Amino acid sequence: MSHPIPPSNAEQRAEHESLGEMFRSLSTNLSALIQQEITLAKAEVAQSARKASQSAKDAGKGAGMLAGAGVAGHFVLLFLSLALMWGLGNLLESYVWSSIIVAVIWAIIAAILAAVGKKNLNEGKRELSEATQDPVHHTRETLTEIPDTVNPSKETP
Repeated sequence: MSHPIPPSNAEQRAEHESLGEMFRSLSTNLSALIQQEITLAKAEVAQSARKASQSAKDAGKGAGMLAGAGVAGHFVLLFLSLALMWGLGNLLESYVWSSIIVAVIWAIIAAILAAVGKKNLNEGKRELSEATQDPVHHTRETLTEIPDTVNPSKETP
């Protein structure tokens, strides 16, 4: 003996509800869904903003620590330079010449760093210029390769 399959909830509603009631239900459900999605999007944006804010704070702390390390490193170099100057002064028996020697050493280091820095800066400028020259070059190439048959403004043969 077979039993007929009972109608589903949707089938029962289709039999007993009017079309207007169904559209009203659809409108209410769709409105609720959209409101829930907006609330979810707001929560995701707020969470993302909190993470970004914390990341910025951490980056700021790190930058401050690096700046402090740079100042401390500067003092280390200063005192090592003074020690070198005094040591050379004792060897040469002239603090004037030892000061000049240490200054020349630092001038050579500064010149090398300036030359390397300028070279890197020029390379970076050149690469940036090339990268920003035509940002949509590949997109433009791709669009020109679209066959005429898929272009709706042209008539196909």
